[in-house]
Amino acid sequence: MKRLVLQFTGPYQTSIHEETLSGPAPHEVLVQTLVSAISPGTELLLYRGQWPENIPVDETIPALARKFAFPLKYGYAAVGRVVSVGSDLNSGWLGKTVFSFNPHESHFTANPEHLIQVPETLSPEEAAFLPNMETAVSFLMDGRPMIGERVVVFGQGVVGLLTTSLLARCPLSIVVTFDKYPLRRIKSRALGANASLDPMDPKTKDSLAELLGTSIPEGGADLAYELSGNPSALDQAILATGFGGRIVVGSWYGGKRADIDFGGRFHRSRIHIVSSQVSRLSPELTGRWNKSRRILLALRMLEDTGPAHLITHRIPIQQAAEAYAILDQSPDTAIQVILTYEEN
Repeated sequence: MKRLVLQFTGPYQTSIHEETLSGPAPHEVLVQTLVSAISPGTELLLYRGQWPENIPVDETIPALARKFAFPLKYGYAAVGRVVSVGSDLNSGWLGKTVFSFNPHESHFTANPEHLIQVPETLSPEEAAFLPNMETAVSFLMDGRPMIGERVVVFGQGVVGLLTTSLLARCPLSIVVTFDKYPLRRIKSRALGANASLDPMDPKTKDSLAELLGTSIPEGGADLAYELSGNPSALDQAILATGFGGRIVVGSWYGGKRADIDFGGRFHRSRIHIVSSQVSRLSPELTGRWNKSRRILLALRMLEDTGPAHLITHRIPIQQAAEAYAILDQSPDTAIQVILTYEEN
């Protein structure tokens, strides 16, 4: 059979082509993709050619465990329906809706052990948010927000908004978010942020001090998340964080670099900076938690939050170049972009 495949072929270049796919092996199923979600942060690094060349694309996902080089298949949020089952498998898989950490393509084969069954309570579009919700869950685990704390979040893209939606469920003193795009600030407040500010506004520092009820920079937030993807935002997070506070850096900067002010105030403020990445759990949690348990929690959080309202664009895979151009050139209009697939 033929399938459609999306490839990154060079900086700012994508292509859609057909390739032959054989049927499933005896221990595999064949999945027809219904939707796949574009991860704006990670995929734009690939799209722009900003991926560090000395590390694998994703060593935890078999389909992506190789070094970065064009041409490249990518994507890790595919939801589809099982349309064929290998001879060694139970036919009960047939017709199941499943999630896979699989690149953008219309059909793929997989070992059922690598698939996640989508609960009937979730639509395929909602299930496509699973990797980003798992990331948001991991940010809360690594940040460990405490009752009554003052929390700030820099960046209200998809992951930032999902993180905000989870923080809003905690008994915190206040959650303040930052993003330069009005659409994202509106969504942030709708998801439970007490306030959402423009980091480029010269009045923002005073506004934040008033909201937190403490002086900036002498006081500040107890916990800050840097999720903007912009290295310079780490400086802003340092300025917004109080003595002994914590900063969770969830952004993936790729090959981007920026000067960070680790002088004066940072040196004396005993601020803790924590790197957070969803591929591995914190060593302190692995005695009780594993990825399967965290995935189940993320699915429950998707059921609770219903993130489909964050989808701003639904674009057929044949027009994927348009999807990436929108994210690259018009980020003020886009939050979650979904690729759709015609059923054959």
